[in-house]
Amino acid sequence: MKTPKTISQISTQDTATEAEKWQAGEVAGFLARAPEAREQFYTAGDIPVERTYTAADIADTPAQDIGLPGKYPFTRGPYPTMYRSRNWTMRQIAGFGIAEDTNERFKFLISQGQTGLSTDFDMPTLMGYDSDHEMSDGEVGREGVAVDTLADMEALFADIDLEAISVSLTINPSAWILLAMYIALAEKRGCDLNKISGTVQADILKEYMAQKEFIFPIAPSVRIVRDMIAYSAKTMKRYNPVNISGYHISEAGASPLHEAAFTLANLIVYVEEVVKTGMDVDDFAPRLSFFFVSQADFFEEIAKFRALRRCYAKIMKERFDAKKPESMRLRFHCQTAAASLTKPQFMINTVRTGFQALSAVLGGAQSLHTNGYDEAFAIPTEDAMRLALRTQQIISDETNVTQVVDPLGGSYYVEALTNEYENKIFEVLGEIDERGGTIKLIEEGWFQKHIADFAYETALRKQSGEKPVIGVNCHKMDESDVKIETHPYDLETAKKQISRTRRVRAQRDESKVQALLDDLVQTAQDDSQNIMPVTIKLVKAGATMGDIVEKLKTVWGVYRETPVF
Repeated sequence: MKTPKTISQISTQDTATEAEKWQAGEVAGFLARAPEAREQFYTAGDIPVERTYTAADIADTPAQDIGLPGKYPFTRGPYPTMYRSRNWTMRQIAGFGIAEDTNERFKFLISQGQTGLSTDFDMPTLMGYDSDHEMSDGEVGREGVAVDTLADMEALFADIDLEAISVSLTINPSAWILLAMYIALAEKRGCDLNKISGTVQADILKEYMAQKEFIFPIAPSVRIVRDMIAYSAKTMKRYNPVNISGYHISEAGASPLHEAAFTLANLIVYVEEVVKTGMDVDDFAPRLSFFFVSQADFFEEIAKFRALRRCYAKIMKERFDAKKPESMRLRFHCQTAAASLTKPQFMINTVRTGFQALSAVLGGAQSLHTNGYDEAFAIPTEDAMRLALRTQQIISDETNVTQVVDPLGGSYYVEALTNEYENKIFEVLGEIDERGGTIKLIEEGWFQKHIADFAYETALRKQSGEKPVIGVNCHKMDESDVKIETHPYDLETAKKQISRTRRVRAQRDESKVQALLDDLVQTAQDDSQNIMPVTIKLVKAGATMGDIVEKLKTVWGVYRETPVF
């Protein structure tokens, strides 16, 4: 009897030849009897996929590009042992009402086993308005917690050990003020800043591209991010001063490819700006962090995460001459896709979220937020948040997927799709460079147009039924009798918040605040200075968010976007 060849003895040419025979023979015969649903299949991001994949599809992949976990280019994970040593941080987001309301939700989530906190802020806080400003009317504490002063920050984290838990602050145009408040709170409590962990989102460029929450023109906004990175690198060795975010690019309607590529384009701008100050890339790059979405296409998302790690490593090494492995190691927080949640048959959102969370874990996330089943209606209830957290805990403790690092590594399909993503990401980045760079293209609406075009095409596919959405355009039900209990909004929220803000103003040393605001103007006018120290002094003195933002508007003005049609 002839001994069959082992896998290692079969050449890729043999594999390709065998696949061709299979296609011409068995496949052709089967298709004659049972045609496939369509001629060509695609990922959710419009990348063509083959019927099956073999070793021949990844034959040209350099062995180093796949490599081992924890080794350059980190395709298989940023750390060698991944979840066998330490689980991802389970970081459910919370934020509503006044600080005390959100503090209660934080404590509830911690009691349920959550291992990190994420904070949502209301729209006035995001946009730099105090709660008693006319623009804040009706929005105080409605979709996030209201924070105007350091007193709010103290109430928000009352009885929570800042050295023991990682805290994320989800805020962008006014991010440096919230960071200043967080630092001031930590110092007031006597914390060691080098033991504080967490992140502030701060990624302003994606706001101009996608989410549209901006205050100042692009140049001073990027300068603020630069200052946050530089300041934190010198004073908070465990803190991530920016969370470069593809999530919101995706939620605005972008393809998974553009989510990945546009995020790395923003990274390049921030690194270039910090390096211009004279800081070595290895002195700050280890604390850069990222935020991505996990969408519905299970394998595409896993390949996207793997390709992002590889691309980031190559950018930091080849473009910025990073030397430390930590500077080339992409670490990311992930959130399941809020845009995929539906009001019809809302309980099946738990299934969507479960699969999206699993792909994030198999893709190697360091931190994860799972959406509540009721978030298509309002801020999630405690029941929805508990179930979302339990989803993560089941993946962690019951499925055993955490026992093997990068268990899909070596999959012909996943590796081929990872390669495809890497190639296409670098193609997009090359085009951005050729066209004049990220900031120029934001001003021209180039990014915005790409996002809008894909969003429009996706909407048409949903409308036609080409893209199934269970419960919406297929498998619909009569739900006229279905009831859902949603999170209530306390109509007294604004009154309570405004009262505290006005009390802080009345009790502060006004002359000291005004003198510091004058110092802020001088700092803003001198691009070589860092804006963080004077901002920390201001919040300690009782300055409100609105005081700081309105003063800087007199220096920098505000940004008005040119619409793209």
